[in-house]
Amino acid sequence: MNELVAADLLVALGNRQVLRRATLAVRQQRMTLLAGRNGAGKSTLLRAMIGACAVDRGLVLLEGQPLAVWLGRERARRVAFVPQSIDTPFEFTGREIVAMGRYPHHAAGEDLDASDLAAIERAITAVDAAAFVDRPVPTLSGGEQRRIAVARALATEAEFLLLDEPTANLDLEHALQLVTLLRRLANSGAGVLVASHDLNLFAPHCDEVALLHDGRVAVEGPPAVALAEANVRMVFGVASGAATGAFPRDFRL
Repeated sequence: MNELVAADLLVALGNRQVLRRATLAVRQQRMTLLAGRNGAGKSTLLRAMIGACAVDRGLVLLEGQPLAVWLGRERARRVAFVPQSIDTPFEFTGREIVAMGRYPHHAAGEDLDASDLAAIERAITAVDAAAFVDRPVPTLSGGEQRRIAVARALATEAEFLLLDEPTANLDLEHALQLVTLLRRLANSGAGVLVASHDLNLFAPHCDEVALLHDGRVAVEGPPAVALAEANVRMVFGVASGAATGAFPRDFRL
């Protein structure tokens, strides 16, 4: 089974060591939640795993080969990333942004073909964006922009999908739709890694939870094990246990 692996990563930003021997594997047919305090290094770890962040020590391996040996387009066909925000210096429409997910499948200047257009439409439908996808992205709400970003990654049809706070700005219905979609993608063979603070939303749908603490993955395992009271107290500094009141609610589609 193919894997995307971060092995003993050390990443320093300025004078601060953000990651210290951080190790994490993303496996096909598995969905993993990456959680930790603000500033723990979740975004840095995801960016390192796609080659967008320089690593001071350690390796990122894609299908057993160092990430650096993969050509850019080959790597982009296999690993898709949803950042926390979309940077759109030009007034691209949502559809044009989603179509960028197909560029790794073509040489520069090649036109999109029928299979590309079909993949774009599937991605737009998957995130329920048809009503606004032809509008300029700067005119969209934060939640709509988030759905366009996810659709762009889906259009790539990559083996591995990494998402950084993908439900930020999403309403409850679309957050639940996204979690369900990611679970379905994992069941179909993708490896999914989600960095999120929303433990109650994601953990029940994940195969594994990894808790980032002091620059390393301090806890990793099935949700019920990883989110045991002692682990939550160590990583987040809070007590945890069964709900004692009206929340958390068990929302479902």
